[in-house]
Order: sequence, then structure tokens, then C-alpha cells
Amino acid sequence: MPVREPAWWYREQGGWQQRLLSPVSRIWQWSAARRLARGKPKRAALPVICVGNFTAGGTGKTPISILIARLLIAGGERPVFLTRGYGGRLRGPHRVNSALDTAIDVGDEPLLLARHAPVIIARDRVAGAKLAAADFGMSPPTVIVMDDGLQNPALAKDLAIAVVDAVRGLGNGGVIPAGPLRATVATQFALAEAIVVNAAPGADPAIVEKTATRLRGSFHGPVIDAGIEADADGLDLQGARVLALAGIANPARFYSLLEQLGATIAGRVQFADHHAFTDADATRILTEASSLHARIVTTEKDLVRLAGAPGARAALREKAIALPIRVKLDQRNEVRLVSLINAAVLQRRKSQAKPALKP
Repeated sequence: MPVREPAWWYREQGGWQQRLLSPVSRIWQWSAARRLARGKPKRAALPVICVGNFTAGGTGKTPISILIARLLIAGGERPVFLTRGYGGRLRGPHRVNSALDTAIDVGDEPLLLARHAPVIIARDRVAGAKLAAADFGMSPPTVIVMDDGLQNPALAKDLAIAVVDAVRGLGNGGVIPAGPLRATVATQFALAEAIVVNAAPGADPAIVEKTATRLRGSFHGPVIDAGIEADADGLDLQGARVLALAGIANPARFYSLLEQLGATIAGRVQFADHHAFTDADATRILTEASSLHARIVTTEKDLVRLAGAPGARAALREKAIALPIRVKLDQRNEVRLVSLINAAVLQRRKSQAKPALKP
């Protein structure tokens, strides 16, 4: 079941909760380190670019994965996404069909990814990578973009990128459940070749710079600055009263975007990440929006979970407006990211003694 992350995870000092849970955290650390040490990664037939998190909370990982796919396409590559399909009932390997699959089948994030490139869901990442290289007929993919899986040792990565929220950083520095980290900082830094620091609109520049400076002082590889902006052409929210509906890990990013676009947030309805909406939820949201005389605005990820649902959820899907987002990079950081991607793909192809595709 999706759960909300504790607010104290992202305080400088976690307080008594962090101290109380530290013994359990040490067990988690040991288990994670042991699993990684015992892993024997299999090499996929295609280059693998992994985009993951150091923490359990939301960092904007999926929009970064989409950006990387776009950069690959611009360079003449044919990316395919590989993801676990969190929240879906299918274990895979399964190629996502946006016309037939729902979030109940494959999870919400794969349906968003499928708008940009083919998607394979697989709890077994090695089996998913095999399907990605074998099941595409006349236009086979050339690069796998693995959305999440930084800590999964089953599949070898040619480039591993960790996404860090610019405001929340690494939180209190504790490992689950005493903090948001999936393993110790040292263990996870060794898994990544690059970090993307992802800033929400309106983020305090001093805090963003503090996070980036800390990472640059301790991480061995490049630290790339990125931001999130609304991709809202034709969506005029200036002065609009809105009910903000969010079932994501870090809704503060969504609220900041709405305010940046000039919306007045008359109410907020918040659920845990990957929340499965019920008709009762939908009825409550529709009633609240009506009483507030407000438009319902939600995230793309939330709206896609309502696809194919009947009753009140269908009515909510008709009423709600999704706010699309995209990642923005300045020219210098885009060049750095493209260089990392190209170098990893080229190195892999050299090791396979195969000619490189069109750059």
C-alpha cells in the first residue's frame, strides 16, 4: 500500500523518531549492502541508462527519464523504457499498450512514459531487458532507459544517474526507516556516475545552491542542475480558483507550479503516492470543488490513474485538468548530460565491437 513519507525525514535533525528507529535502520543498511555485494549483474544486449533515486521520496525522476529519452531521440537513437510497473498487477515482462492497459494493470508511471517511447514493465529487470531487445520487429530499440532500479543489482548499467530534490536533498541523512535514504550515502554514491539536482519552481536559490554545493563536495562525479516547469501551452490558470489534487510523493512541487502560473489554490486534496482512487474519493473531490467554485487541477500521474474507471471516477476524470510538466536545462548542463549519455552508449558499443549508430 502506498504510504506518506514522514515530514521529519527531511529535517536537518530527525529528532527522537530518527534516534528511536536507528537500530532498525542499521538492519536495513546491512541488508541493502549485502544484497548489492552479492549481486551478479547481467549485461543486457542494449546499452542501459538508469535513472534512480538515493531516497524513497519523490525527486522528479520520471520527468528526467523522459528528458533523456527525448535527448536520445534527437541524437538518432530509439529508446525503450524499462520499469518495474509499481502499483500495477502485472509482473511482466510486458510491453505496455496505452490503448488497452490501465494503471491497475501496469501502474501510473509506465502510462506516462509510453507517451514518449515504448515501455516494458518487468519485476525481473533482466527478463524485461531481453524483451526490450527482442520484441520490436522492424524498428528495434537501440538504448534502454531504466526508470528506477539504481539499487537493483540484477541488471548492469552503462550509465547510472541519481536524481536529488534540490530543496529536500538527502533529508536527515538517515536510512529507512530512520530517514529517506535507501542505503547509506557512501554505498549509493558508489552506484552512480552522475547526479541531477532537480529544483521546483519558486525554490529558494540559496537552498538549491546549498544542496548542490554539498553534493559537489562529496560526490565523485558531475552534478548537473535542472529545473521543472509547466508545459502548459493553452492552459490559462492566471487568476483561476483551483482545487489542487495530488497523489504523489512530493506535492509541494505541484503546488509551486500552480502558484507560478497565477492560480489561487482554494483547496488541496492530497493522497499518498500511487493512490488508487475510489468512487468515494472522487465524489468527495467533486463535492469540495463545487462548494469552493474551483476548477480541479491535478498531475498527469494522478489523472492517468483514473483512465478506464467508471462511475464517479469517470466524472472526476472529465472534470479534472492535468498540469503537464517538463524538465528544463540550461545549455551548459544539457551539453554535459548529452556528453555523458553519448560517452556511455559509445563505450558500450566499442566493447561489443559494433559500429556506432548515427550520433
